[in-house]
Amino acid sequence: MHVFFEDDGAFKAGTVLADNDTSLQVESVSGKRLKIKAASVLLRFAEPAPSAMLDEAQALASELDPNFLWEVSGEREFAFTELATEYFGRAPRPAESAALTLCLHASPMHFYKKGKGRYRAAPADSLKAALAGAERKRREAEQISRYASELQAHRLPVGFRDKLPMLLYRPDKQSLEAKALATACDASHVNPLALLAACGAIPSTHDYHFNRFIFEAFPRGIDFPRLEELPGLPELKQAQVQAFSIDDSTTTEIDDAFSVRSLSGGTLEIGIHIAAPALAIPRGSSLDALARTRLSTVYMPGRKITMLPDPVIERFSLREGAVHPALTLYVETATDGTPLRHHTRLERVPIAANLRLDAIGDAFTGPAAPLEPKWTDELRALWRLAQKLDTARGKSNPQRIDFNFYIDWDAAPEGRVRIVPRPRGSPLDKLIADLMIHVNQTWGAMLFEAGVPGLYRTQQTGKVKMSTRPEPHQGLGVAQYLWASSPLRRYSDLINQRQILAVITEADPPYADGDAELYAAMADFETTYAQYAEFQQRMERYWCLRWLQQEKVEEAAATVIRDTLVRLDAVPLYLRVPDLPTLMPESRVRLSLGRIDLLAAAVEARFAGLASN
Repeated sequence: MHVFFEDDGAFKAGTVLADNDTSLQVESVSGKRLKIKAASVLLRFAEPAPSAMLDEAQALASELDPNFLWEVSGEREFAFTELATEYFGRAPRPAESAALTLCLHASPMHFYKKGKGRYRAAPADSLKAALAGAERKRREAEQISRYASELQAHRLPVGFRDKLPMLLYRPDKQSLEAKALATACDASHVNPLALLAACGAIPSTHDYHFNRFIFEAFPRGIDFPRLEELPGLPELKQAQVQAFSIDDSTTTEIDDAFSVRSLSGGTLEIGIHIAAPALAIPRGSSLDALARTRLSTVYMPGRKITMLPDPVIERFSLREGAVHPALTLYVETATDGTPLRHHTRLERVPIAANLRLDAIGDAFTGPAAPLEPKWTDELRALWRLAQKLDTARGKSNPQRIDFNFYIDWDAAPEGRVRIVPRPRGSPLDKLIADLMIHVNQTWGAMLFEAGVPGLYRTQQTGKVKMSTRPEPHQGLGVAQYLWASSPLRRYSDLINQRQILAVITEADPPYADGDAELYAAMADFETTYAQYAEFQQRMERYWCLRWLQQEKVEEAAATVIRDTLVRLDAVPLYLRVPDLPTLMPESRVRLSLGRIDLLAAAVEARFAGLASN
C-alpha cells in the first residue's frame, strides 16, 4: 500500500511500512523513513509506484488551468477528490487526484485552503485584486531587471535622476530604483555609492557631501520664504563713539564691535557693542519662526547658510558706514586697563571701520610709537582691559594652531583650496576672546540678579552643557556664561538678547521662569548646533583631502594623538594608520599617502618612519 500525504507544507508519496491507525511508518520516494500522522494522508493507492505517481501528477498539474478550475468550483467548500471527479468526469486515478491537489495548493490567489484536502474558491473581487497585484509585481520585476542591467552597464536609467537624493542619502528599500540598485550591486560586487558614481550620478564630490547635509538638515531647502516688511525700530539715541569691528575677511554677519572714549578724570570708557536684531524679531513673529527653524548659521569652507535672511542681516550687521541699533556694555577702566564700573545701554552706534584679522599686527601690545596704523591706540586700550580680565579669571587661552580655509570657486574643476595656519592664543585672539567672555558673563549675572531666565553655557567636571540657570563654566573661569554676543548667528543669543532688553527697559521678559518653549528651544539648539558643527568638521576633512590631491602630496609629517590616530602637521586632518607602531602621544612620524576617496572622505595612509623634530 502507498500513500500521498502532506508533510511540512510539501506533498510527498511513499510506501507504508506500518499502519498504527493514528500514525504510519512510511518510506518516502527518497528512501527516507518517516513517521506521519494518519490525518496527514490524502490518498491511499496500490499502484503505480509512489515515484511514478508523483512524476505523473506533477506533469498533469502543469497542464491544469487554475482559472478554469476556479470558474467550475462554485462558491461552496469542497474536497479535492470531489473537484477531481467533476473535472475528469469519472473516478480519478491517484495521479489525477494528486495533480489537482498540487494545482489547488499552488494557486492560493484562486483557492483558500480550509482544512486537510479541502478548499474554497476565492471571492471574485479578491481574486481580481490578487491577480492585479501579481501582474503588478511581474511588471515591477521586469522593470527592476531592466534597471539593474543598465546600472551594470554604467548607464543611469531614465527617471533615476529625480530619485538620486533618496538613493544616495536615505534609500527607500521598497522602491523599484533601490531594489534595482541593490540587485546591480550584488551582481557587480560594488557598493551603491561606487556604482552610482560610475554611472555619472555624482558629477561633483563636493556637492555630494553638501547636498547630503541639505537633504538631512533642510528637507524643504535652504531658500527663505518671501519676507514681510521688517517692523519699524524704536527711536534710539546715537552713541557718541566711533566704533570698529574685528573679523575675518569673509565675515558678513558682524555681531560685535568696539569703541574707546576718553572720560573726564583720565579714565576710559570701552564699549562692547552687540548688534540688536531682537528689536525686530519678537517672540512668535514670522521672522522668529524662521530663526527658530534654523537655530544657527551653518559654517563650512567656502560658503555658509545663514540663520537669518540677507535683508535682516543687512539691517543689523555692524558694517562700516552703518549706524545701527546695538546693545552695548560700557566698561569704564583706569589707564592701566583695570575695570572700574560698567553699565548696559541700547542705542544707535556708528561704525567707522571693519578691521580684518589678517591685516592687524601686534603693534598694540607694545608702547605707542610714531606712524602707527590707525586704530592701534584703541586696540591698545582694549588689550590692557583684556589682560586685566584674563588675570582675574585665571584661565589663559591655550596656544594652538587653527586653520582658515579659503576656496577659489572660479578655479576648475571644483574650486581650489588654500588652508592657512593661524596661531590660536595670539594677542588679537586673546583680546577678542576676553572681551566677549566679559560681556557674556556680565549680562548673565544681570539676568540672574533680575530673576530672569536665559540660556547659559556651563562646564563642570569637564562636561559642557546648556542650562536656563547660571552655573559655573570652569573652563573659562567664570561663575556664569550667557551666550549673548552673536544674535545674528545663534538663536540662543537672540533669545538672550530679548531677555536682556526686557531687563534694561523694565518690561516683562518674553520667557518666564519654567517656560516650556525656552526649554524646547534650548534642547533643539543644542542638538542642531552639534549637527552643524559635525558637518563643518566633515567638510573641512573633505577640503583637506582635496588639498592633498591638489598639491600632489605623497608623504606627510604627522603627530601621534593616541594609538593609531594621528594628525597631519600641514593641515587639520586626522587619520587612522593601521600599521602605526606603538608610540607615545606627540611623537612625530612620516606617513606614505595612497589612494584618496573623496566620496568616502578617506585616504590610504601607511607608516613610513619617524619624523625628525
